[in-house]
Amino acid sequence: MNEKVKEVLEWVYCIVIALVLALLFRYFIGTPTIVKQRSMYPTLKDGQRLILSRTFRITHNYPEVGDIITFEAPDKKYSPWQADQTNPVAIFKESSKNVFSNFRYYVLESGKTSYIKRVIALEGDHVKIEGGKVYVNGKEFEEPYLAEDVTTKSDVFNDFIVPTGYVFAMGDNRDYSDDCRVFGCIPLNKIEGKVMIRFWPLSEFGGIK
Repeated sequence: MNEKVKEVLEWVYCIVIALVLALLFRYFIGTPTIVKQRSMYPTLKDGQRLILSRTFRITHNYPEVGDIITFEAPDKKYSPWQADQTNPVAIFKESSKNVFSNFRYYVLESGKTSYIKRVIALEGDHVKIEGGKVYVNGKEFEEPYLAEDVTTKSDVFNDFIVPTGYVFAMGDNRDYSDDCRVFGCIPLNKIEGKVMIRFWPLSEFGGIK
């Protein structure tokens, strides 16, 4: 084989391997992201940059109560008269039958919309929202991260048990957050990442509570 052709092929091989490793790392280990919503204010602000952990896709140690997660945006928001408190689950569009389309959407995340919220309750937990407060399993849920004037209201999903294999999540900025109160609980397989650290701005570098 011509030496120049061989050298080019070696470079192509190295680039392909690097790209595959990068995609695997991004999908299974972690990736940076930018906050583009105000639903988590004051905990997170628009334009801040975060590192997401995705190791749960390997370990299956899914996020716990209090963790901030990102997940695929559901396909529907319920109206009050549509909500079934006995089946409070989010609806997602069906996967494409085209392998390339699925790779582009789920791995490259091209054209994909994601939400960032805080986990409030896990499977089997009884959630009730009334009087501007959240109750989990009959006890008022303590939320020190909320701004002083924030209350929690819901006229859609407000008294239900989180189904098996799902989590219930809300934004900290309750009046400006479309979350599980209107589209139902999120299945574990739609969770994309758990927020680990904020790396920008540098003045706020570190973990997030």
